[in-house]
Amino acid sequence: MSNPRRLARRARMLRWLLNLYPPYMGAGIRIQHISPDMRSVKVRMKLTRWNRNYVGTQFGGSLYSMVDPFYMLLLIEQLGREYIVWDKAATIDFIAPGKGTVYAEFHVDDALLDEIRQQTATGKKYLPRVQVDIRDEAGELVARVDKTLYVRLKPQARQA
Repeated sequence: MSNPRRLARRARMLRWLLNLYPPYMGAGIRIQHISPDMRSVKVRMKLTRWNRNYVGTQFGGSLYSMVDPFYMLLLIEQLGREYIVWDKAATIDFIAPGKGTVYAEFHVDDALLDEIRQQTATGKKYLPRVQVDIRDEAGELVARVDKTLYVRLKPQARQA
């Protein structure tokens, strides 16, 4: 893991770059905060004419886009360069229509990191499952996303 000052700079740079990323700009997605330790992210998406569907609510693809890369990015930063981290699968359950601004928060804790390190120590792949809720301004659940990640030590870091 990087030193705290370097990690904080990377967090600021990542937030800046993602907020300028054209698909996110077009969809009205803004990264509100990435913690200096790269353990949490807060994302917001306003309802705009660019992400509104036929019935006037948040387009499902935009809802998924707002949560797509963040667990992968956080785990890459927390685990370091010795690990391969990919998104493997995801499902989204649409609970209620997104009629305005929606939010999602991501958190990576020590328990998840310890579990990943333990499961991958012998060089085997591990497929952790994580979940993120998308909520509206009133805190009501709009959608729930279940993600499966692929994590494995890179070949040069594996034990014999």
